[in-house]
Amino acid sequence: MPLQNRVDPFGGLFAERARGLLMGNRGGRFHDRERRLGARRWASKRWICCRLQFKDRQRKVWGDGYTELFFLDEVTGFAAAHRPCFECRRRDAERFATLFARGEPMRAAAMDERLHGERLDGKAKRLHRRIIDTLPDGAMIAIGDDAFAVRGQSLLRWTPSGYVDERPRPRARRVDVLTPPSIITVLKRGYRPFWHPSAG
Repeated sequence: MPLQNRVDPFGGLFAERARGLLMGNRGGRFHDRERRLGARRWASKRWICCRLQFKDRQRKVWGDGYTELFFLDEVTGFAAAHRPCFECRRRDAERFATLFARGEPMRAAAMDERLHGERLDGKAKRLHRRIIDTLPDGAMIAIGDDAFAVRGQSLLRWTPSGYVDERPRPRARRVDVLTPPSIITVLKRGYRPFWHPSAG
């Protein structure tokens, strides 16, 4: 039985057999000894995206340590308001931090504090209204209950196993953006996120 450890672009957690291409956590453990979730969905403001493999380390998923989470790709992680990990993805994290602050890299705790204010509206996902023309590649938007990734002149519908249903990107329309504003800025300044191969 798969654990409720996959992350969707809305930041929700669900059960799915495929793990995705990245893992991460939300600052600690919020599962119980029977590997079930209670009401909490995060342990601290440090939400990160990590590599699946790092220095041959082996972990028991949802064991005694933090609550491991899995993402289809980095675009999904960004939509859910996770940032690159400074330990296993140092080069990506340093570039992200430099672009986040435009110049001197911002410290992780300061980024986490800002992102936390952008990711949640109470316990719900915070949406940000923007004109779709202003969004960079790698941003995700919500249309009804579905999430779509912006890729060039197209929108790609997100599913747990990959992107499907490519459609033309509309113009001059206000949309609900899932990706937090600070991460949108990082993408606009040149950060290239890691995409699932189904995005083409």
